[in-house]
Amino acid sequence: MESALDYHTAKALLDWQIELGVTEAICDAPVNRYEVPEKVAKPAAATAQTAPPAAVPAADPVQEARAAAQNAGSLEALQEAMAAFEHCDLKRGARNLVFADGNPTARVMIIGEAPGRDEDIQGRPFVGRAGQLLDRMFAAIGMARDATDAEKSVYITNVLPWRPPQNRDPKPTEIAMMVPFVQRHVELIAPEVIVLMGNISCQAGLGKRGITRLRGHWTESYGKPTLPMFHPAYLLRSPHAKREAWADLLELQARLRGGS
Repeated sequence: MESALDYHTAKALLDWQIELGVTEAICDAPVNRYEVPEKVAKPAAATAQTAPPAAVPAADPVQEARAAAQNAGSLEALQEAMAAFEHCDLKRGARNLVFADGNPTARVMIIGEAPGRDEDIQGRPFVGRAGQLLDRMFAAIGMARDATDAEKSVYITNVLPWRPPQNRDPKPTEIAMMVPFVQRHVELIAPEVIVLMGNISCQAGLGKRGITRLRGHWTESYGKPTLPMFHPAYLLRSPHAKREAWADLLELQARLRGGS
């Protein structure tokens, strides 16, 4: 039996398939789709999700404060650096940055705690009731913030330049990030002695509190001889402590006169 189709029969069959839509030849032999291996998965590199970006290390406020303070070559530059410092949230609730007051050539540098309401309004340290008492205290030993003579003048600043809400105590983190600015402030003023007014000032400058125990005893902070004293605000609340405050003032006066 002849198996080969004649030309005309084969062409007729091909035309019929074309009419049915069979227009492409895939391969010479039929394919059993049940035997085709499963589709190979795409390479992991192609299907893996994009890895999240590496976390940016959190800023170190103390380190940034230290760098900003050390770059300040003058009091004006230091004040500008403090004003530009964005890590202390107290700045956002305060009216003014309270930098300093008094004679920059003074032998005595007074470091208080933080501004109160009156200081926040005026932008100057120790101008409220406590500040007025401070002025009277130092006037009693012949010194004043407005004295032009360095021997008789004082220079006043605070650990914190911004008022805490409701006059609350500054938090340890707030104190720590401002200490580098205080240190640089002392370096620029270069006083002969420092007076630390109150517990917060002692915490910042000495690393400890307990003003009742610390007051009246010479120590060292920021590389300078230091005398801790009661804060004038405490003396307003506790008039009985004025006797100790007077003794501390006399001790300071003796030190400045070279008597101790």
